[in-house]
Amino acid sequence: MPVNYLAELTAPVRSPRANLHLGAGLAFVAGALNAGGFLAVGQYTSHMTGLVSGAADEIALGHIGLAISALVAVAAFVMGAVSTAVMVNFSRRNFPAWTYVPTLLLEAALLLAFGLIGSAMLPQQIERVSLTTLLLCFVMGLQNALITKISKAEIRTTHVTGLLTDLGLELGRLLYWNLGPQLEQVRADRRRLRIHATLVLAFFVGGLSGALGFKHAGFIATLPLAAALLVLALASLLRGWQSDGADS
Repeated sequence: MPVNYLAELTAPVRSPRANLHLGAGLAFVAGALNAGGFLAVGQYTSHMTGLVSGAADEIALGHIGLAISALVAVAAFVMGAVSTAVMVNFSRRNFPAWTYVPTLLLEAALLLAFGLIGSAMLPQQIERVSLTTLLLCFVMGLQNALITKISKAEIRTTHVTGLLTDLGLELGRLLYWNLGPQLEQVRADRRRLRIHATLVLAFFVGGLSGALGFKHAGFIATLPLAAALLVLALASLLRGWQSDGADS
């Protein structure tokens, strides 16, 4: 059943298949938010390396205000990850069947808020632009920490630089020509190669979808993403209630 499949994606007991499917779905969301968010607020909100480097550049150029803005965005990303850690650990101890549900619900609510704030935003309202930027950075940190916790740090959905690095390493091992049996054989981990390639592709397709959505529909394009996360969380809740009913 679809409910069982969706609930499996966020179940406390994990499988490699569930990790890959959930990671691909969240990578799609991250790509859509990152690319679409750039069209909305003029900044990539998952690119923490760029923000930290940009802050250093702005300090060197004497643009302290811009440097502070970049560092606040980084802090928002970190606080998103902190929030995930707090919610996951609390839920794991008190509601183990729904360990990851609160984080998914919060992300869905924040995306809904992002769409509503943005749809009412005028171009000259700089305060709201700053707010939406921080909101997206927070969501990116929230989501990346969530999939990191779920997959035990095997999968990340916003850090494409790391994904491409790992993909390149595995491709290098795959193409390596082992010259003799007396030497240690170099072998590619085809499972990891498939995971990294899938996540990069999902991020790219999500980015394309998000950019087209924001271009033609504006901030309202975040609503399908919020709805998908909400359905994922509700499936996990329903599965948990069914299990409780069966146990009783």
